[in-house]
Amino acid sequence: MAKGAQPPSTGTLRTTLIQWGEGQTLHRVHSSLYQPDQFNPSNTGDARFSPLLDNSGTLVPTLYAGTTLDCALMETVFHDVPFHAGFKTLSKVSHVDGQVSSAIRSPRHLRLIDLTSIALKKLGVRRCDLIDTEAAEYPITRKWAARFYGDHSNADGLLWTSRQDDRAQAVVLFEPRLKGLSFIPVSGPESLLLADGSARPEVLNLADRLDVVLV
Repeated sequence: MAKGAQPPSTGTLRTTLIQWGEGQTLHRVHSSLYQPDQFNPSNTGDARFSPLLDNSGTLVPTLYAGTTLDCALMETVFHDVPFHAGFKTLSKVSHVDGQVSSAIRSPRHLRLIDLTSIALKKLGVRRCDLIDTEAAEYPITRKWAARFYGDHSNADGLLWTSRQDDRAQAVVLFEPRLKGLSFIPVSGPESLLLADGSARPEVLNLADRLDVVLV
């Protein structure tokens, strides 16, 4: 199991800031309580880079997205599917019910801290210490997010190759850095469950590729 490495307490991080995402469709899977472009203001979650607190201890609302719907589904609904062969079951009640998909676009390039492989080598942090860690290490990876946020007042968010779907990229965006930006709606919100209680075809297709049965 990968163990997260603590961010240094002093010195300048060798980060890479890139311009990314103008015209890129950002796919999201989120609670039906939120709108497609709504940042999550809750401090009760347990994700890799959130809840995020700034240097004063104030919560920074965040928005997660992926470059494909598969990525968004893998980072949420199917996040905890284990790595073992054979059929696996997943509860629709706890993982699918109340969830929706949506898609948005940014009208401008986003200024993102690059956490893909080349940039990580420059930063001096292994992917296994920041992106491929298990949930038990999230308190450490959230410290990195806080350090990135505090050190780069012009960064809109973070970008990395998704751990759950390495064909796609994932982003987390910081609401305070995007005040006044209106995301362009593309689709949704659309429930992941149909009226009869069955999952949408896109969800069932991915479940089939994972050998997962939704129950």
